[in-house]
Amino acid sequence: MNLRAYLSRNILLHRTTMLLLMIFYIPGTIYGYYWYKDQLLDTWKWNPHWQIPFVPDSPTASLFFTIAALWLWIRPAPNRSALWGSIRSLIEALAVVTSVKYGVWASAIIFAGAAYGDQLVWEHWMLVASHLSMAVCAVLYARFFHFRAWALAAAAAWTFLNDTVDYGFGVYPYLPNELMDKLVPVAIFTFLLTALSVLIAGLSRFLPGALSRTERMAA
Repeated sequence: MNLRAYLSRNILLHRTTMLLLMIFYIPGTIYGYYWYKDQLLDTWKWNPHWQIPFVPDSPTASLFFTIAALWLWIRPAPNRSALWGSIRSLIEALAVVTSVKYGVWASAIIFAGAAYGDQLVWEHWMLVASHLSMAVCAVLYARFFHFRAWALAAAAAWTFLNDTVDYGFGVYPYLPNELMDKLVPVAIFTFLLTALSVLIAGLSRFLPGALSRTERMAA
């Protein structure tokens, strides 16, 4: 069986595959929020409480994807209700954009810290593997989601807002000590990565359908 077959709809949406996704994603999401517990407590204590939702970036991305994947598993077809269809569309778009963004961001920051002298330990490799898997899963499953351009734009707006709050109010994820004097380059990289993640999400969602229609017309 070639790689394309392994990445087919039949394999990726098979109930066994979806069950494995949930086995990894649900505990991983819970652990992600636990990982942020100290920063959440510090933010609650010292910052305005409205900033709390902007703190746990990766776990929230994982939560969006978990909900979107569960929705896809339980109800593959789009929702007939306009309200629920809009909510689902927005969650799917957020799932792809934020999973790509924070999956790549966390891994890049870990290796950037190592390049400036931070010592890599097994937890770093665990984080790299889990976060890159988030990005890969988001790209693989985007073509099965139903979100439209407006939802992608809304997800982009939310993620840029998150970046603005993170670096405008100092609630960005904890960085390696070696990068604390490089906050401006980190912030610039973060904003640029958001733009790239929106582009990747759009291509992953809409390009396969466009190519499929082109192939059918050419046949």
